[in-house]
Amino acid sequence: MALLDKYHPGDFFDEMFAAEGEVRPHYATLHERFQQLDREEFEQRRQAVDAAFLRQGITFTVYSDEQGTERIFPFDLVPRIIPNAEWTKIEAGLVQRLRALNLFLKDIYFDQRIIKEKVVPVEDIISAKHYRPEMRHVEVPRDIYIHICGSDMVRDREGTYFVLEDNGRCPSGVSYLLENRVAMKRAFPNLFGSVGVRPVAHYTQDLLTVLQYIAPPNGRNSPTVVLLTPGIYNSAYFEHSFLARQMGIQIVEGQDLVVRDKKVYMRTTKGLEQVDTIYRRLDDDFLDPLVFRKDSILGVPGLVEAYRAGNVSLANAIGTGVADDKVIYKYVPDMIRFYLSEEPILANVPTYLASNPKECEYIVTHLDKLVVKSANESGGYGMLVGPASTHSQRADFKAKILENPRNFIAQPTLNLSRHPSYCDGKFEGRHVDLRPYILYGEKISIIPGGLTRVALRKGSLVVNSSQGGGSKDTWVLYGDS
Repeated sequence: MALLDKYHPGDFFDEMFAAEGEVRPHYATLHERFQQLDREEFEQRRQAVDAAFLRQGITFTVYSDEQGTERIFPFDLVPRIIPNAEWTKIEAGLVQRLRALNLFLKDIYFDQRIIKEKVVPVEDIISAKHYRPEMRHVEVPRDIYIHICGSDMVRDREGTYFVLEDNGRCPSGVSYLLENRVAMKRAFPNLFGSVGVRPVAHYTQDLLTVLQYIAPPNGRNSPTVVLLTPGIYNSAYFEHSFLARQMGIQIVEGQDLVVRDKKVYMRTTKGLEQVDTIYRRLDDDFLDPLVFRKDSILGVPGLVEAYRAGNVSLANAIGTGVADDKVIYKYVPDMIRFYLSEEPILANVPTYLASNPKECEYIVTHLDKLVVKSANESGGYGMLVGPASTHSQRADFKAKILENPRNFIAQPTLNLSRHPSYCDGKFEGRHVDLRPYILYGEKISIIPGGLTRVALRKGSLVVNSSQGGGSKDTWVLYGDS
C-alpha cells in the first residue's frame, strides 16, 4: 500500500488534498514521488535526517523540562508547498504591513499623528510593555525600526490567509528554515528540480546586506557587524551561532563590548575594534543597565548613549516591541489605511480587547469558544484555547482578565489548516502555521516561503516547539501547476 493511500483530510482545509484522494495540482509531483516510496525507505530517510540534526546540534531549549533542556528540533519530512500565485499575494501583503508598522513606530516616537487623530488610543500605546519613552525624538538609521520581522500566518477552513501576529523585536526560527532545506535536499536530492522550488540559501547574505546598509558612516572600507547574544544558555543560541557563522561576523556577549566616547568597541586579541552595527538577540530591557534594567549583566553600559549619538546601529531598533503588542496588533489594518491610504491585502484575525468594557464582557462570557492571549507573551505561553480548556482553567483566566484587562485579547477559535504529517508511524493531518521572514534595508525582501510550524500533538492548535510543535520545509514554486 502506498504511503498516503489511507490519509483522510478531515473537516479542515488540507494543504495537500482538496478532498479525500484528490491531490491539489501544485502537490501532484511530490505526491507521485512519495507514493513510489515504501514505508521502510521513508523511515530510513527520516531517521537519517534526525541523525544529521543530532550531529549538527540543531536544537532548542525548554527551560521547564525535567528530562533535560536541550531538544532536537522536530522536523517532519513532508514539505508544505505554496504555489506562486498564493505567494505573490502573501508577499505583497507582508510588504504593505511592514511599511505601515515602520511608519507607525516613527510616528509614535515623533509627531504622534495617529494618536492626535484618534486612530489608536494613546493609553493603548503608553501602557504597552515594550513602549520606550526613552526613544522619543531619537533618530534611527534610515528611519527603519524593524529590519527583521517574522509575521505569523494561519489559514482558516476556507483556506483564507490571516496574519496572526507580528514579531518585530527578535524573531527567531530562520536557522531551522535554512537547515530544513538542507535536510530535504539530502533526503530527496532529485525532487527540487522537477517540482521547481525557489531557493532560500541567500537569506544570510541578504541579512548581512541589511545590517551593513544601516551602519552609520565610519570612513572605513566596510562596516563592522556583530551579533549580540545573551549566551549559550539562551533557547535560541543555536540560531545565534548559526547566523553569525553564515554571515562571517563575530558573535559576542555583552562583556565583549565596551563603550568609549559614545562609540562601541569589541575586545579582540589585537585590541579594541569599533563596531558599527549590532544585530542584537536580546530584549531592550537587558541592553544597557544604565538606561533599562540596572541588574542586567547581559548588556553593554553606555550602549544607548552611543546609539542616540548615531555612532552605532541596532537591528532591530530599540522600542519596536510596542508593535508586537497583541493589543496594538488589532490596529494594524487601521495603520495601513492611515499611513498608506490603502486597504489591507492580508486580514487580521478578528480581535477583542479586554480593556474595552463591552468586549471584556463578551470575552469572559464566551471563554469556552475563544482563544485568549496575554498581550506580551510568546511561545504559546499565557494562552487559553477555550474549546480545549477545563472549567477550572476558564475560571482562572476570567480572574486574570478582570484583574488586568489591558493584558489580554481574545480571538475566535479558527479551524486552522492541516497538512499530512508523519506521526507515530502513519500519516495524519496536523495543524500548521507559517512564519515568513521579512528584511527591510534598501528595499523590503522576503525569503520565499518561511518556517512552517506544525502542531505534532493530535488535535493541538499550538505549533510552538516548546509546546510539542515541529516544523516542515516550505516550498514556494517558480510557477503555478
